[in-house]
Order: sequence, then structure tokens, then C-alpha cells
Amino acid sequence: MNDSRSAQITALPITSLNKGLGLLEHPLAPEDIASLDWNLLREDVSLPSAVLYEGRLTHNLHWMQHFIAAYGLKLAPHGKTTMAPQLFLRQLEAGAWGITLATAHQTQVAYEHGIRRILMANQLVGKENMAIISRLLRDPEFEYYCLVDSAAQADQLGAFFAKAGQRLKVLVELGTEDGRSGVRDEGQLQSVLDALARWGSSIALCGIEVYEGVLQEEESIRAFLQRAVDVTRTLIAEGRFERSPVLLSGAGSAWYDVVAEVFASAGFGDTVEVVLRPGCYLTHDIGAYREAQEKILQRNPIAHQMHSGLLPALQVWAYVQSVPEPNKAIIALGKRDAAFDAGLPVPALHFRPNDAAPKATPAHWTLTRMMDQHAYLSIAEGDDLRVGDMIGFDISHPCLTFDKWRSLLVLNADYQVIDAIQTFF
Repeated sequence: MNDSRSAQITALPITSLNKGLGLLEHPLAPEDIASLDWNLLREDVSLPSAVLYEGRLTHNLHWMQHFIAAYGLKLAPHGKTTMAPQLFLRQLEAGAWGITLATAHQTQVAYEHGIRRILMANQLVGKENMAIISRLLRDPEFEYYCLVDSAAQADQLGAFFAKAGQRLKVLVELGTEDGRSGVRDEGQLQSVLDALARWGSSIALCGIEVYEGVLQEEESIRAFLQRAVDVTRTLIAEGRFERSPVLLSGAGSAWYDVVAEVFASAGFGDTVEVVLRPGCYLTHDIGAYREAQEKILQRNPIAHQMHSGLLPALQVWAYVQSVPEPNKAIIALGKRDAAFDAGLPVPALHFRPNDAAPKATPAHWTLTRMMDQHAYLSIAEGDDLRVGDMIGFDISHPCLTFDKWRSLLVLNADYQVIDAIQTFF
């Protein structure tokens, strides 16, 4: 159930101000960009440019939906990764239950682009943030949930939404010692429950939420997830929830298989609706998430049976702009263009204009340093690399690459530009 599956994306015209798209004589709607007949390898696109590969996006989209469905669970992918409503819509059309977001601003962006079911996996704090959500809740078709983890927050929410004459749906977040937000122990949980009871006319408790990604070891993650199962079962028995089925939600992009296994085996049946929230699967990466996926393929029987895993679908292409030393090239790619917090971009493809096709880069080519607009590429003396050559870089941590681009080009297998995805950070 989600009206957004047929919603129209409110796209802004693409103009020459969009980094990476080159000079356009007239503003162009994203869906019309294919009419330009641009091809990355013909140098029709201004570099550096972030690109998405359609075939890999489609593969990842259906891979994750199939995995989640195999456990009988629901998927609410985390939209903060891309902040691209066009991609939200594709995820919903493929069967997602809703979209996860992290802030009131992100929620408003998604709503304005037709998304009508949002799980905000974060606390809603602050007058204007509450006001944003209050305005959206005037639409009876809008379904929204946020998290609570303290009596103080529950009292603030209760007072605000009571004055507005509205009822806010919330999930109690459970947390761990040395983690981030979330209820730590039974005493804190009871204080939150007492506060929610005081504001029963303006706050509806609908479920339990966790984020297991703050933990590093599988054993501790399983124990944390079992705690969420136990709390959910206890509160169901006490009649605390006002939603049927009760929501139980967890899962970032690294341990979603363990979350699926623990929650699906809890035996709740139709009394609980389990919603998982991985976000980076759609584009994947070649860093931390690739490592996590390899472990998932090894330890999870369903993922193992699916044979192929997720594929990196995001690259940033850039020119070689200088070869000042025999063992060093300077690439026109910098911190303004690609994530660097979880590992520097990795050179993957090398193309010389007018060649037949890109080829894999030598294994010894590595980035050693990035500045705002420059990257240092270590090469070997005698390597065939020239000024004007193009290099496609794989990325680690897609979240912090997407937020650097207003538009990302979508390419087919022939590097033809077939679409443009707009972001709204």
C-alpha cells in the first residue's frame, strides 16, 4: 500500500549549472536527456562526472527485494544514501513497503515528490522540525513514524502535537552502551513508556526500532536483536501498542541478513510487521559494504543460494590532467567530487578517447592523496598513461558521493546516457 508508486517525480530542469552535465543551450527535463544522444566515451560529458550503471542498478534492486521477500519481511530502504526521489520511486515500484529517512527536511523532500509512507529512523526534536511533520500530517494519506528514546523527548512531542490536535506515530528505539541514541536499560524504557502513556491522546506507540550497525561483532548483534524481540513480545502482552500489526524495524547495510534471520525466526506471525532498512545496496560499493556483502554471501544460506551478490553501480569518471613525474599522474578528481572518508576512490577503468572500449586498470595504480580538486595517482615508470585519458573510479561509501552531485548520469552498457538522476540534499 503506497500511493507513491504511481506518483510523478517533481524534477527540476537540468541546466548548465549542473556539475558534470556540460553546457546546455536550454533547460532540459531529466526524462528527456536521452534525446541528446550523449555518450561518456565520446567525451560528450564534462568530467569529472558521477555516473550510475542501469544494468547494475536493476540487478541490485531486484536482488535485495528477492532476499527480503524470502524471509517474508518488508523493505524500507534508507533514502538518505541517495536523496534521489527518482530512485525512491523505483524502489517502491519494485515492492518496497516505504522509504526510510533521517530528518524532517529529508521527509519533506520525499513527501513533495510523492512518497506517502516514511519511517524516520531518528528522533524528532525541535519546534520547526515538529512543525514540518505537523504540516505534512494534515494529509490523511501520509503515513509517518519517528523514534523516541527518552521521557523528555516524549513530553516535548506530546505537548506539541496535542496543541496541534494531531496524533504522532512513534517507535521506541532501543540502544546499547557506548552506542548512539536509544533506550539503554529497563529503567529508561519504563520512563519512556510512562511518558507515552501520559500523552496517549497525541502519541501512538506503534513498535520497536534498533540500529545494530553501532556494534561490530555478530554475537553482540544477535544478543541486541534478541533483546528487541523480547521487548516487543513483552509489550505486546502488556497491550502497549496501538498499531496492528506491531512494527519491528532494524538493519543497516552491513548486517541485514542477521537482522532478517533473528526477526524472522521470532515466530510473531501476523502480529508483527518486520521492516528492514538497508540503504547502500542499490549502488553498493567497493569498500566496507563490499566486504560486508562478501561475509553475507558466506554466512547466509539464502544469499548463498542466490549465487550473484550486489554489484557496484556508481563510478566517478575523471581526466588525467598532468603526468609531472614518471611514477605520478594528477587526476582532475577531488574531495569535491567523491567520498574519501571510508577509503579513497579506486581506479577501475582506463579509456583513451577513440579507443574501442575501456580496459581494466593495472592493479598497481592507486590513489595516494586527494585535495579539493586533484588526486594523486601512483603509477609505474613506463605505464601507458597520457594527459586527456579518462579513468573510471569505483567508490567506497556511496552516501558521501551522492551528496556532492545535483545530477548523476545513468549509462547503459554502451556508456550511452539514458537518464539523469537528481538529488535533493
